[in-house]
Amino acid sequence: MKKLLTATVLTVFLAISFTSLSHAQDADKNLGIGFIAGEPTGLSLKSWTGGNNAFDLGLAWSLGRYDAINIHGDYLWHNYNIFSDVNSGSLPVYFGIGGRVILADNDALIGARIPVGINYLFEDSPIGLFLEVAPVFNIAPATDFDVDGGIGVRFYL
Repeated sequence: MKKLLTATVLTVFLAISFTSLSHAQDADKNLGIGFIAGEPTGLSLKSWTGGNNAFDLGLAWSLGRYDAINIHGDYLWHNYNIFSDVNSGSLPVYFGIGGRVILADNDALIGARIPVGINYLFEDSPIGLFLEVAPVFNIAPATDFDVDGGIGVRFYL
């Protein structure tokens, strides 16, 4: 059962990634692919939907108490006015809502995420750096509180 759940989640993640990739390339290079280091550590994908909003997906390994595959997806809102005095590039603060699935040995853990972070976007470069913290309210198989977070880099196509 766990293998079927893992295969299904990975297939959905890849389908969303490739759909976003083909759309983003047509929408003026608004897709970022990169890496996040922290809890969890792995791949990061960000697809801007236009304006100040984006989808953020992660496929990573939880190095903390779970030692398992961590998959998350968030919808983000960006505020460019908080740090508007940046000399070069931009530094929006973002917040969002999303979900997380951890595919542990015996059970899948499911939770709701509330990510908050900053994203430095270089002015004439396809590179973006980010730092985020995401409180997580686990809802299954039991309820408890957790925190994800990390620092990362993305290359925008």
